[in-house]
Amino acid sequence: MRTLPPDLAEHLAGGATTLCHCWALTRRDGVRFGFTDHDRDLTLAGMPYAARSGLEAAEASAELGFAVGGGEVAGALTALGITDADIAGGLYDGAGVETWLVDWTHPETSLLLDVGTLGEVRRAGGAFVAELRGLMDRLDVPTGRTFRATCSAELGDARCGLDRDRPAFRTTGRVIAVPEPGILRVALAAPFAPGWFTGGRLVWAGGAQAGHASDLRTHAGDGAGHRLALWQAPARPVDPGDAFAVTAGCDKRFSTCGGKFSNTLNFQGFPHMPGNDFVVRQAPGSGPGLDGGSLFR
Repeated sequence: MRTLPPDLAEHLAGGATTLCHCWALTRRDGVRFGFTDHDRDLTLAGMPYAARSGLEAAEASAELGFAVGGGEVAGALTALGITDADIAGGLYDGAGVETWLVDWTHPETSLLLDVGTLGEVRRAGGAFVAELRGLMDRLDVPTGRTFRATCSAELGDARCGLDRDRPAFRTTGRVIAVPEPGILRVALAAPFAPGWFTGGRLVWAGGAQAGHASDLRTHAGDGAGHRLALWQAPARPVDPGDAFAVTAGCDKRFSTCGGKFSNTLNFQGFPHMPGNDFVVRQAPGSGPGLDGGSLFR
């Protein structure tokens, strides 16, 4: 049961109410924004909440037990608040959200309704709809180590132990041309074989994308240079001459760990673990000793 602050309980008991919603959004880089569905700006606990964002609450739900509850907020993409480029660039992925119920005549009369994170953000024209995920959503996140044939570590992390900054696995480059969104013709500072950076990561060092990162889908090479295909086209324009740094990719297979990185001692998978089809790989009676009985005796 939720206990209401005395001043808010008194306000609700008065019959006519002057209530609105406020949202405090904290990006993972620490930048904070405040929004309200009231028609004028408010200040709550020293933080301003902008009314010009066009933000409003949609349906919200609460579930019993460990079910994941949440809701949605909808708003307009404006220069004063959330922009389309920032959303597409991933700046709001997993951002923390506090939802407040506020008496707009006396903002200090308020109640924290919910704490959660931003989930899926849908964009259409000049508007967006953001999914709000409750605290129970964290219980759906896989934790701990899993048993699988491929490596469970990330390239260069503590379990992998590989130094990604070694010249053999990392280089810089610049964009020569952008023939289509998400496709880059580039010049690299050092020679690398085609496919070396497939599945790798590109971090922009110049241009409108500076500071942002992109995941690489494929890396091809020919006489005209190198061709990098990104999984997702950058949110901001990429121009010829933009600089970047690129890191080799890993497909997490045991053969790649040894052949490409010489790092099999730190391989965090189980390459010899039988798959789901191990028992039915051969039909009963198709070979010596296979009479339909148990394969494990």
